[in-house]
Amino acid sequence: MNGVLERTLGILELLSAHGDGLELAAIADQLNIPRSAVHRLLADLVRCGYVRQTRDHGDYVLTTKLVSMGLSFLSNTGIVDIAQPLLDRLAQASGELVRLSVVDGERLTWVARAQGARQGLRYDPDMGSDARLSCSASGLAWMMALSDDEALGLVAKQGLGSPAEYGPNAPASMQAVLHMVHDARARGYSLTQETYTAGLNAMAAPVRLAGQPPLGIISIAGPTVRFTEERMLALGPELVSFAAQLAAASGASPFFSQRAQPQDRQPIYAA
Repeated sequence: MNGVLERTLGILELLSAHGDGLELAAIADQLNIPRSAVHRLLADLVRCGYVRQTRDHGDYVLTTKLVSMGLSFLSNTGIVDIAQPLLDRLAQASGELVRLSVVDGERLTWVARAQGARQGLRYDPDMGSDARLSCSASGLAWMMALSDDEALGLVAKQGLGSPAEYGPNAPASMQAVLHMVHDARARGYSLTQETYTAGLNAMAAPVRLAGQPPLGIISIAGPTVRFTEERMLALGPELVSFAAQLAAASGASPFFSQRAQPQDRQPIYAA
């Protein structure tokens, strides 16, 4: 990282993954930036209210300023207002966690959720993280709506999610990812079993208007002991139906409607 902006954003992204904070030396080492430069950038971020120190000469942590900006943005786009009633209905019908992720450039980010499980085992992760495309049901649902070359290009750029870091069944090769993408296309939605997290199964469908690339992805996830393959297959038609309903309502959101304008498809990566 050489530019000031690139280094600053790198610090913010690194701290977002460490809720307990990091020492200056750890930030410098992980980002390969001189400690003197990191110190200057952190001082500016503290002054602007994006970062604070837990104690004198202690760890640096993010403040809620970035969170506030993100929530304000989502509120103004109307995404959650449109999606939440549908997510709540699907969560009630499935009895599991339902999430909406939005496509923004080459990122797929979870922005809204509804919890259908009222007791027993629950899967309830934090919002705002980006999906690992190669092993998440949401990522596979996005890629099933792209060409094989576009899908593999996205995975190549982000990298494979290894079984050691994610679920024990995470695909370990591009060919394995492509096989799962093809299965999702044939089925009409993706279906994963312990590929993203051990003990977790999930399914997802793209939210898209006819002839357009996906605007987002709607997914259902739950514990393997309860959210079995048989249960997922039974819910498949309902999931696809809800995704279609959300696509039909997407015009009410500026964020979605801008992406739904007719345009010539351009490849994500040049040949």
